[in-house]
Amino acid sequence: MPDEDPSAWWREGVLYEIYPRSFADTDGDGVGNIDGITAHLDHLAWLGVQGVWLNPITVSPDADWGYDVADYTDVQPVLGTLADVDELIARADERGIRVILDLVPNHTSDRHPWFVESRASRDSPKRDWYVWADPKADGSPPNNWSSSFGGPAWTFDEHTGQYYLHNFLSEQPDLNWWNEEVRAEFDRILRFWFDRGIAGFRIDVVHMIVKDRLLRDNPPTTDDDHFMDQVKGQRPVYNSCRPEVHDVLRRWRRIADEYDAPRVLIGETHVFDYDVLASFYGNGDELDLAFNFLFLFAPFDAEQLRAVVDATSAALPAAAWPVWTGGNHDAYRFPSRWAAGNADAARAALMMLLTLRGSVVLYYGDEVGMTDTEVPRERLLDPVGLRFFPLYGRDPERTPMQWSAEPGAGFTDPDVEPWLPFGDLASANVEDQRHDPDSTLSLTRDLIALRDAVPELRHGAYSRRDAPAGVFAWRRGERALVAVNTSDATAIVDDVFGVVRIGTRRQRDGERLDGTLRLAPWDGVVVWLDA
Repeated sequence: MPDEDPSAWWREGVLYEIYPRSFADTDGDGVGNIDGITAHLDHLAWLGVQGVWLNPITVSPDADWGYDVADYTDVQPVLGTLADVDELIARADERGIRVILDLVPNHTSDRHPWFVESRASRDSPKRDWYVWADPKADGSPPNNWSSSFGGPAWTFDEHTGQYYLHNFLSEQPDLNWWNEEVRAEFDRILRFWFDRGIAGFRIDVVHMIVKDRLLRDNPPTTDDDHFMDQVKGQRPVYNSCRPEVHDVLRRWRRIADEYDAPRVLIGETHVFDYDVLASFYGNGDELDLAFNFLFLFAPFDAEQLRAVVDATSAALPAAAWPVWTGGNHDAYRFPSRWAAGNADAARAALMMLLTLRGSVVLYYGDEVGMTDTEVPRERLLDPVGLRFFPLYGRDPERTPMQWSAEPGAGFTDPDVEPWLPFGDLASANVEDQRHDPDSTLSLTRDLIALRDAVPELRHGAYSRRDAPAGVFAWRRGERALVAVNTSDATAIVDDVFGVVRIGTRRQRDGERLDGTLRLAPWDGVVVWLDA
């Protein structure tokens, strides 16, 4: 990609999320590892990605598969060592790829030495590092907050006679971000990884880290609230999006800006209000990117997607940069959730993601159209899936990368059982698609290459374009037009003069348009308009 502004790599390049346990296994234990990521850097460079975001690699007892951290500055042994991370960073740098880590600051593992010390007694020096509170007079929890994983957000500790807060599993006690020692310790953690060459952090549930100091009850939801809040029956007013969180983000941004090479801060901002989302960018002094869950959870419908993109564009500060993704380690893959397994619809969604104004994050396997894997009850490992089976779980989108259709899928040894079962290898794998010009993998690579080659697709302005029902169409800059049909009906877009640079149906590449753009069901094109 042309380096018009080297500091903009995270704005204009494509980022790629990797679930390390599921990417590639080099030691034959059925679990992916850091060396496996290093071994496949050539694939990522060939694909054209500028950065990789790794889900947690730090030490954890794996109650929540890495999101319950027991040591923030060492590596989970099954995944590798610090030396392996250093090697990954060095080899990735040779290919122009940056490495981004997950940071989990809201909570630790209950086995973290900090919490072990905190719960030892009410007089422990670490007591105030976590959120502890007395029971109500009747012995019930201090307030009505509910866990994001179901049930109360409080667990009673018999030894000390107080409740501790956990907005997720009881094995994930929440840190107290009012405590200056906690803030200083995370300053040290950020610098530890930045000094090793890590290019930035994706910050887990960043909107929740600071809680109401008075621990007030959350109000009930209303019909106007987003359905994701209505599921829990309360508006997260006091355990989420507190104004003081912005002080922490500004502090982290100052640390990130201490380094000559640009460091990026990306937030998991699981919020459902556009102005609240925009607030996490601050005045260019907080997050660089804030994930947009209103977009992620929207249906694959032209009118609704257009409404989210337009509202986001209107809400973000002038200097802020949006980020789009169709799935991740917590959300079903877009070829399943948006496209219901329809390969044409998945390709249309992929075109949309890679051509909207903003950064894009692909989830490993998106490039070949991997769908969710049906995981039988006896193979479930996700605590959320175990609790809510068969309604919801996160194992289906975390299954091993499908490198080939051979036994072991190119992920592990042929006779080794992977930690989670393989999906449909024949329908989507790298080896079979690598040399097929009509494959989803070729489409992904060619869209990234086109984005790199055409400045309008990297940083050109976004403007909506009128189109018939079912078609989401927009301009990038003056000359690029994108049109995606999200319906099962043929549609016609009038007054289009130019050449198709790339289509989801590759036979359209190079097609001349002299006024009429006809889109088959689930069809998409990028058109270079006549001057």
